[in-house]
Amino acid sequence: MKIKKIVDLSQQIHEQTQVYPGDPQPDFQPIATIERDGYNLLQVCMGSQSGTHADAPYHFAKEGKTIEECDLSLFVGEGIIIPVLGKQPREPITLEEICPYLSQMTPGKIVVLHTGWSDYNGTDQYFSHPYLSVEAAQAMLDRGIRTFALDTISIDDTGSNEYPVHHMIARDGGVIIENLTNLAAIDFPQPFFSLLPIKLSGADGAPMRAVAIQFA
Repeated sequence: MKIKKIVDLSQQIHEQTQVYPGDPQPDFQPIATIERDGYNLLQVCMGSQSGTHADAPYHFAKEGKTIEECDLSLFVGEGIIIPVLGKQPREPITLEEICPYLSQMTPGKIVVLHTGWSDYNGTDQYFSHPYLSVEAAQAMLDRGIRTFALDTISIDDTGSNEYPVHHMIARDGGVIIENLTNLAAIDFPQPFFSLLPIKLSGADGAPMRAVAIQFA
């Protein structure tokens, strides 16, 4: 099996990377330089939810698994991309929009919601994204889906102070991948997703290098 194409779906993390309101802003500080020390070394300070990242159940469930405890099979597998383009700000993604894809959903599949909202990254509009409705989330959980991914900063409505879908997925031991980008570049069927997070100890989540792979 050969790799024909790899599509990078990750946000670049830097000091201006947009973060969820209240989260720490990334801070990069050179600790060593070639000119002074003979090598380069960068100190990186950022939140566990910076950039393209995974939410572990522990993010919203006190007894849920932390990121390093999650089964790695949750982060790799064949994806089902659901286009939900043209949504209005803060408009829910409905069960009706999900229904045509339910028959494809089996345990181990990764559901990817393509809203197109990554185009607004770096602007205030990015926080007014569409979000997944409780009814749609429950229908997918009932089909055995445990990995939910999308190109917005949250799967719930940012700014509402309520996180019903986060709680539902955490309750069932699932994971959420947020802040994907470049989904429109996946122009091939049956993409294989690698969404492996950094192995942070005891963490609620972790950044990742997310890619979609086309095998020849």
